[in-house]
Amino acid sequence: MKRIGGIVALLSTFAVAPMAHAEEPLDVPSLPARPVQQTWQKGALRVTFSYRDSLDGFSEKLTSGLPVTILLRALVFRQGSSEPTLATAYSCRIVYDLWDENYQVHITSSEGERDVRLLTQEGVIRTCSEARNLKIADRTAFRVKGRYMVAGIVDVNPISPQMLEQIRRWVIRPAGSAQTRPGDALFGTFVGLFLRELGTTDRTLRFRAASSFLVE
Repeated sequence: MKRIGGIVALLSTFAVAPMAHAEEPLDVPSLPARPVQQTWQKGALRVTFSYRDSLDGFSEKLTSGLPVTILLRALVFRQGSSEPTLATAYSCRIVYDLWDENYQVHITSSEGERDVRLLTQEGVIRTCSEARNLKIADRTAFRVKGRYMVAGIVDVNPISPQMLEQIRRWVIRPAGSAQTRPGDALFGTFVGLFLRELGTTDRTLRFRAASSFLVE
C-alpha cells in the first residue's frame, strides 16, 4: 500500500505542476558527436564522458555566491528510434560560500543525493561537468536486442524548479523502480519528462556518443 501511495503521489505531482513545452523528438544521428566510453560493469551499463564546455564562461557566476545548477539528462535510444528506451539524470547545485571561500555542491543521481564541499573551481568543473562511470541501467532493462546510442542533454541554470523537482523525484526512486520501459505504466510520463524543455536556460547542449553499442 505504501508503494501504491507513493506512485499516486508521484503521478499527482506530474499532473498539477506547470509544465514547459515538449521538445520535438531528438534526431539522434544528426546531433554533434563526442567521445563517450560505454562499458558493462557488474551487469550495468555505465558511461564516462565530458561536458566541461557547458561551463565555459561561467567563472564569475560560479564565484558570485548565487546558485548555479547544471543538469545532465543521459538517454539511450535503440537504433532507428526517436523515442528513448532508458534514461537517467545527474545534477549539481553549486553555491560559492563567500565567507569560507569554498563551493557547496548538492549532487543528485540515480545512486542517491549527497553534499560535498570543494575548494577549487576546477574541482567543481570535474565533479559537475564530467560523467564518470555514470550508471544508466542494468542489463536486464534492455528487453530488445540490437544497437543502441547514448545521447545527452545538458542545461545550465534551467528556470523551471517544478521540472527539476520532478526529475529529482524520478531519478532517486527506490532501487529497481527507476528502469522504465515501453509497456510500463509510467513510460509515457517518463518520456515526456526527459525530453521536455526546462524553460529558459543560460546554456543548453545536445550531443550523442560517437559510437553505438550492441546488446545481444
